[in-house]
Amino acid sequence: MPGQEQDQKKQLAAREALDIIADISSILNTHLSRKQLAACVSLIQRGVNPEALANLIKELRHNYPDEPTSEA
Repeated sequence: MPGQEQDQKKQLAAREALDIIADISSILNTHLSRKQLAACVSLIQRGVNPEALANLIKELRHNYPDEPTSEA
């Protein structure tokens, strides 16, 4: 089915893009999980200002430095 094959290609491309983003994130020591990175990418794709999102993450880390991160 052409539609199903196209969906699989899109999913593979998205997974590969997230792999690259995760690698860059690791190099930059952002300490964001893949799940957190995926959420950030989704928000940015929906029109959230990336700089505002980065500032929010910094502020949350400053105000809640000891909060455990959850992968659940």
